[in-house]
Amino acid sequence: MKTAILFVLMMLVLIIPHEWGHMVVARLCGVKINEFSVGMGPLLFKKKKGDTQYSVRLLPLGGYCAMEGEEESVDSPTSYSNKTYPQKIAILLAGVTMNIIIAILAVTISLCITGVVTNTLGSVVPGSPAERAGLMAGDTITSINGQTTDSWDAVVAGVDSWKEGETLKVTYERKGTEGSVEVVPEYNEESKSYMIGIGAGTTRNLWVCIKNGPAATWELSKSLIQSFKMLLTGGVSKDDIAGPVGLVKVVDMAADYGIAPYLMLLALVSLNLALFNLLPIPGLDGGKIFFILLKIISGGRINDDMEYKATVAGMILLLTFFVLVTVNDVMNLFG
Repeated sequence: MKTAILFVLMMLVLIIPHEWGHMVVARLCGVKINEFSVGMGPLLFKKKKGDTQYSVRLLPLGGYCAMEGEEESVDSPTSYSNKTYPQKIAILLAGVTMNIIIAILAVTISLCITGVVTNTLGSVVPGSPAERAGLMAGDTITSINGQTTDSWDAVVAGVDSWKEGETLKVTYERKGTEGSVEVVPEYNEESKSYMIGIGAGTTRNLWVCIKNGPAATWELSKSLIQSFKMLLTGGVSKDDIAGPVGLVKVVDMAADYGIAPYLMLLALVSLNLALFNLLPIPGLDGGKIFFILLKIISGGRINDDMEYKATVAGMILLLTFFVLVTVNDVMNLFG
């Protein structure tokens, strides 16, 4: 039951803000919103407010924002079809933007829970080169060999820059007083690398977490983009691809480790949705943007009828892909 609730919650958090982003920007552009729905399928509840019907539907697995003139040309000043190309692109990009914002928020909250690693030492291994040199837990490493170390990654990079026969000049701050020591790394059999015996400290300071949230999200995005490249070049097997059924299993695994891994998974799926939606496939937001650009480049020779036919073909392609991924998920689940 817990897994089902967390999965449904993830779907709503991923889709509803996405559609809400479309609605907000569409309204700013003067587009009429016929319906904004939470959930899909049979209608459970509806309320009319202005020109918009707000609905709650049976299947809590997403939602949608139905704009006037979105699927067909409507001769009205409040129709999406009558808006300028820049306005249409802004409306289409609003959903992806919301998914990126959701990812940043999820990563930031996760960091507030787990803490952000810093250049302040959380531990010093007894008998290690660092302890023998006089470094202590609580020391803030400010530079190594003259290179500023304002993050733990910079500290690691400084230690990794060591060359055999040299020493590392480590400058630190302890209770407001600056000091420096010379350290010679020693080979560690377990890690198969040279180390000085220090461990990072963490902080849950809200400002530090907020500052690191976008950077951590960007690192997550780079990993995701690399995965997409591997998928396109055949570097990823079909067993590594998961759809909704596979995602339920992953949600279950993440939930067992706590809220922070669940939030990181939510961020990853949100970024995945944003990136996938930007692909120039008819039927997706990226496909619609692609056709707008084609219309601009072609001087109008690409018409709405061509776009409609391509959209139908794109939707068939996406549906086929969805079915294949779902079958693959089920086979992996019971395989």
